[in-house]
Amino acid sequence: MTTVVEQDPVLAEVLRSTVGSDVTVVPSLDRIEDHLRSHPVELVVVLGPSVGLEAAAAFARHNRILRPALGVILVRPTVDQTVLADALRSGMSEVVETGDATGLREAVRRAGDVARALSDNIDRAAEPGDKGSLITVFSTKGGVGKSFLATNLGTALADQGRSVCIVDLDVHCGDVAIMLQLTPLHSLADLSQLSGGIDTSGVESLLTDHSEGLTVLAAPVQLGAPVPAEPIGSLLETLKGMFDFVVVDTSGMFDDYVLPALDNSDQLVLVGTLDIPALKSLKLAVGTLDLLNLPRERWRFVLNRADSKVGLSAGEFEETLGLKADVALPTSRDVLMAVNRGEVIVRSDKGHQISKSLVAFAHSLARQQEAPATATDNSSRPTHARRGAPRRGLLSRKGA
Repeated sequence: MTTVVEQDPVLAEVLRSTVGSDVTVVPSLDRIEDHLRSHPVELVVVLGPSVGLEAAAAFARHNRILRPALGVILVRPTVDQTVLADALRSGMSEVVETGDATGLREAVRRAGDVARALSDNIDRAAEPGDKGSLITVFSTKGGVGKSFLATNLGTALADQGRSVCIVDLDVHCGDVAIMLQLTPLHSLADLSQLSGGIDTSGVESLLTDHSEGLTVLAAPVQLGAPVPAEPIGSLLETLKGMFDFVVVDTSGMFDDYVLPALDNSDQLVLVGTLDIPALKSLKLAVGTLDLLNLPRERWRFVLNRADSKVGLSAGEFEETLGLKADVALPTSRDVLMAVNRGEVIVRSDKGHQISKSLVAFAHSLARQQEAPATATDNSSRPTHARRGAPRRGLLSRKGA
């Protein structure tokens, strides 16, 4: 349950006896990773004075991503402001002086309580048979409003009492975080650090809370940051076990990031605008989606900036595409103003025509997904209690 890392055998025995029973002693950080992999239920690691501050901070930062429930406690001969600041910045639970036996016991107890609580929450989130719905927003042409639609749909669903995660799979130029005024500490670029595999605890560490019921998994904030494509399918499947709805914003390509989203989609929202380039791109996309055998009954179509006097009518667009628009959104300068303010229009201007249309569309998506459950069960589908209001305290990841 607790591991002590200390090279000095005498001091290691003192720390072990101070912490109590069920303690493993490891002489150095070189061996701790193997120990943690073979003992996944370990709750607390105590880093003794022989572990350098820089190495201890690196260990804590690494496990803040990989094992967010693990409590890390640093023991030092003296504790000054520099040591304390470095330790807390790296994600350690507490710093204790070597001679403070009572303080160390209490620190281990507190860290263990937090770790057990987090582990219980993670276990409940992973219960089988309680899967959410994945909605992918897609178009092969940029500039048609995919990110605007994804952020507003996600927010509208959250405002209806659902737990929602918006995933920005446009790994090279994603805009979800900036459109929601977030500065995420972690992003999809940190997927490569989940060396223990994709599970709820690892995925949880990558998320950024926005508001009650709404969470974001952001695209990399730095251009060129590598994102591994292989785990995307497992990542999305795990998120479906954590949230009522996962809304995926995508790039305009059928790449190794988008294809797993399409495969995992319960509903696919195609987006187009009333112009010939958008019509051509979407027509090609529809053909490709048919080749991928994605059932058309899962498709929904949003016609954005659907103005009547641009030389191309909505009817002509729909006839050429072979799809009927589920919702048509007019052009409005209020949309761009909301985007520039980092606001979602469904919250900033609830009475706006576009807000009303998007909220109604979100209701229809939710009803369509919940219909199979109500058809087989007279009771209504429960709202998942996976994630609610943003958690505060040591593990809060609110970015802005």
